Amino acid sequence: MNEAAALAGNGLHKRFLIKETGQTVLAVTDVSLEVLPGTLTALVGPDGAGKTTLLRMMAGLMQADQGRLEVLGIDVATDPQAVQDRISYMPQRFGLYEDLSVQENLDLYADLHGVTQEARKERYRRLLHMTNLARFTDRPAGKLSGGMKQKLGLACTLVRAPELLLLDEPTVGVDPLSRVELWEIILQMIHDERLTVLVTTAYLDEAERCARVFVLHEGKLLTSGTPADIRGQANNLCFIAIPPQDQPPRILQARLLDDAESIIDAVPQGGAVRFIRRADAGNTRLDALLDGIEVFPAAASLEDGFMVLLRKRYDAQMETIARDAEAMVTHRPVTGISDEIAIEVKDLVRTFGQFIAVDHVSFSVRRGEIFGLLGPNGAGKTTTFRVLCGLLPASSGFVHVAGVDLRHARAVARRNIGYVSQKFALYGDLSVRENLEFFGSAYGLYGARLYDRIRTVVEQFDLGGRENSPSGQLPGGFKQRLAMAVGLLHEPDILFLDEPTSGTDPLKRREFWRRITALSQVGTTIIITTHFMEEAEYCDRIVIQDAGKLLALGTPQEVRLQAGGKDGKLSMEQAFISIVERARQRENATHAEAAG
Repeated sequence: MNEAAALAGNGLHKRFLIKETGQTVLAVTDVSLEVLPGTLTALVGPDGAGKTTLLRMMAGLMQADQGRLEVLGIDVATDPQAVQDRISYMPQRFGLYEDLSVQENLDLYADLHGVTQEARKERYRRLLHMTNLARFTDRPAGKLSGGMKQKLGLACTLVRAPELLLLDEPTVGVDPLSRVELWEIILQMIHDERLTVLVTTAYLDEAERCARVFVLHEGKLLTSGTPADIRGQANNLCFIAIPPQDQPPRILQARLLDDAESIIDAVPQGGAVRFIRRADAGNTRLDALLDGIEVFPAAASLEDGFMVLLRKRYDAQMETIARDAEAMVTHRPVTGISDEIAIEVKDLVRTFGQFIAVDHVSFSVRRGEIFGLLGPNGAGKTTTFRVLCGLLPASSGFVHVAGVDLRHARAVARRNIGYVSQKFALYGDLSVRENLEFFGSAYGLYGARLYDRIRTVVEQFDLGGRENSPSGQLPGGFKQRLAMAVGLLHEPDILFLDEPTSGTDPLKRREFWRRITALSQVGTTIIITTHFMEEAEYCDRIVIQDAGKLLALGTPQEVRLQAGGKDGKLSMEQAFISIVERARQRENATHAEAAG
């Protein structure tokens, strides 16, 4: 091991025994890695790769079964407390006390870490300035938006001056603006205090910032290197294809993704489709697949290199996804988007006491359309979403869903919709089949009809062989499949998806969206909220909200043009940030003028 390393692990192993089944799971297998002082390093990999387990071992919260792990020159196995005295660790669900104010949370963590009163004054001033929380010190943490909670969690983690900071997916569930702000704080601390940071992330663009990236897969170290090293896996294999103007990019993306013999990856991007071809793909087959579509070479990204590495191990899985999607289309006729209005919203208002969460919002959604609700944390999109689902009544306005006026018949409307929440919300102690039977009966399915639908969704979502497995013990990807199967069991006209891919890796997101594309082809209307701006590219139209107001409505290309992108060339994330920031600047100018 390099004595100068801030963190060094050699031959690390960690296994867990699942008591219910008696099975042993290998979470980490023979991992060796090294992190140099003052650097930013990333751990990336698919769900269940072992990233969180490694971080917990590094934080002294868990001991390796084999191997040696030193943090700041200390053997973690022999003296975990000495390590914990010098590092800070921010887990995925950081323990804020929601009934305490921002200031009280800071004080609590300062007390826990023995920060002196003298040191607190300057530390608080700096952290509150960096996080822009100085105006909210008296606000209960539970009343903060998701992005503000993450910034407060980071401030509490940094309330003492650690030598090493471990961050487990710190930006999951936060909007692009908050993501930018969180990274500004992290990078400033690295620059000013030569802080060493090790981060796990589902956003591969975040890993591009790092000096070194470690790629994990099924508990093993797949590769490591600089971002340029990993990008190199996809050099000269990346291209941009321009689909016909009357065709959503997701249709071409699905066609490319389904051809595993020629294509490694494909994803909508900026109104086009970015794809990675196989190095050994025949030109004749590829030309037939593209069918005369214009194609341009593109520079490889870190995510491209990541996908090349993973697809070497996931070809069979991608073929299964293609079969599942084909099965969905086979069971129902392909209809696409019709002129029929599935959802109509006029002057929707939702208040909580004096607070206006949704402020006179209007839009409509056609049958078979994929419609995205986007906005910063606290923008009102979740409230809008919950009103459309029939989970919250509108304070005023007109809301029609599946032909039903929600002011008078929310229960009737709910029978025509499916819902998949961000967090796994099924019964973990029940088996896959028991969950399907329970929710099927709740949706009014009985007898032969219920069991016919169960057989169909088990086939569509590749759940065969797992029907008797407790759903709470399923791997993350299978939990998502089961949640989708339950949501679609009664063949709803409208499917509501609340940040369904939050925290998932790129491969799982491709799998998810391939199924959604198939559903839209057979006329299912999809309403989705997401913080992954790349996912807005799959939508036919999107809404951007902030402070309860509708800021933008249109196709992804129309929204990019509204944001000021010449010829719509901005990325969706750039367009989102531009539209929200301009609206906030106008609002601040209006308030200043009124005050003056």
